[in-house]
Amino acid sequence: MQRFAGRIILLWGWRRALVAFAAGALAVLAQAPYDFFAVCFVSFPVLVWLLDGATGEASDGWFRRLRPAFATGWWFGFGYFLAGLWWIGQALLVEADSFAWALPFAVVGIPFALAFFYGFAAVVARLFWSSDIGRIAALAFGFGLTEWLRDFLFTGFPWNAVGYAAMPVPLLMQSVSVTGMIGMNALAVFVFSLPALVAARRHLRLGLALFVILVAGHVGFGYARLAAPVEPARSIDVRIVQPSVDLSEKWDASVRDRIFATLLGISGKAPEEGHAKPQLILWPETSVPFLFTERPDALTALGDMLADGQMLIAGVVREEGGSASAGSRYYNSVVAINDKGEIVDAVDKVHLVPFGEYLPFADLFQRFGIGQLVAGPMNFAAGNERHPISLPGGLRAAPFICYEVIFPDLVAVDAASSDVIVNVTNDAWFGDTPGPYQHFRQAQIRAVENGLPLLRAANNGISAIVDSRGRIIDALAVNARGAIDAHVPVSGRALLSPEQRRINGLLIMLLFALMAFTLNVRQRLRVN
Repeated sequence: MQRFAGRIILLWGWRRALVAFAAGALAVLAQAPYDFFAVCFVSFPVLVWLLDGATGEASDGWFRRLRPAFATGWWFGFGYFLAGLWWIGQALLVEADSFAWALPFAVVGIPFALAFFYGFAAVVARLFWSSDIGRIAALAFGFGLTEWLRDFLFTGFPWNAVGYAAMPVPLLMQSVSVTGMIGMNALAVFVFSLPALVAARRHLRLGLALFVILVAGHVGFGYARLAAPVEPARSIDVRIVQPSVDLSEKWDASVRDRIFATLLGISGKAPEEGHAKPQLILWPETSVPFLFTERPDALTALGDMLADGQMLIAGVVREEGGSASAGSRYYNSVVAINDKGEIVDAVDKVHLVPFGEYLPFADLFQRFGIGQLVAGPMNFAAGNERHPISLPGGLRAAPFICYEVIFPDLVAVDAASSDVIVNVTNDAWFGDTPGPYQHFRQAQIRAVENGLPLLRAANNGISAIVDSRGRIIDALAVNARGAIDAHVPVSGRALLSPEQRRINGLLIMLLFALMAFTLNVRQRLRVN
């Protein structure tokens, strides 16, 4: 092992870049749908050894001394994000005649940009680097800080955060209810990197002890939390509809009636054997294929389909304005419709997807003929705020549209006063690729963090009902068409408040920073 580590440390130039790229790409196998987290016990020790050798000349300024570390982290990140996000390009092939030209920018450009975060993580780690377990703590702090920044910088895109690799099954998801994603990201990198100590054998016993304590605590807490009985205070009978509409027909006026009829047919069928009539029916994001303002007869049809006491929550495009003096504004929304066919509530999407739902710097891009790429025939406006929707039985649902559910803090704040989390999405843009599975995993973790059931409707999957511990009650596979009925128990709240989880996560991250700083200073004093 020492010889292998030594060869990694001595790599330079294109060989170092290639190994860093390969280590990052390999780490993606720990994410959904593969969930082979053991690869991280290879990828992160290799990154540690690469950073061991990423040093500049002593006579160089601090910028040039840190440049090799940044390059190493950047190549690791480029491999990680390229292998983990290549499926984004699938969305541009839905209308290939119009958008195939943008494929290289989506497939390569997004990973290229995101890799700067991991380059920054490597620089932060290298500032506190030492020759012992301190460097493992430094790397955990660097990645913990960077993954936190990814949550909100440049509108935020915390997709495939490293911490998800440590949570492939509900047994291993429960710790996030205490640490939050901030703490989980740092802890995951620390544990995954500990095998790097085997090569030098310094602090090996300490590293082994910490490994056993952290892994045993992670597993033990999960077992205890899943074994603890959950007393449902209330419940609701739910039907999740997955229509699996072909996106090539999505905005085709000639087939809108057929799409709407399919939704009505699936929603109005008799309950499955052993299930009660649903109180709530949930349709996916933008599932209604027209504007209700243009088709008021559709609301009449919905009122006829819904039985007494039933409610429909549907993803729609909502229009405002359209007067002679001002153009229309369109919102990606969910609406609640009662058994009389009346819209009783609406919530607009607040966190829009850049280039997908709106065009940043629109005037500049439109000069070059570049418009919105994938979401539909119009640009969307962002909603001002999110509020819970009142459900039958006195329950309250916090609605999140599409990728809004991947933001831990956003969900935590808006779900705090709710009883269930609702996520509607249309992942059909990405086909049967890793994208829908990764999206579902992140939604599943939000249920565990907040101690609330998750009701998820996706156009072509993965639609599911998940309990407050992250266990799947029922689900529909990608590209399946149909519905799932379930009796969903509703009980409890988050184990800790969002504020306490955030504090715990920051404390974990700062503990690693203190450990790294202390050992770095001690090494410097010993050398001098």
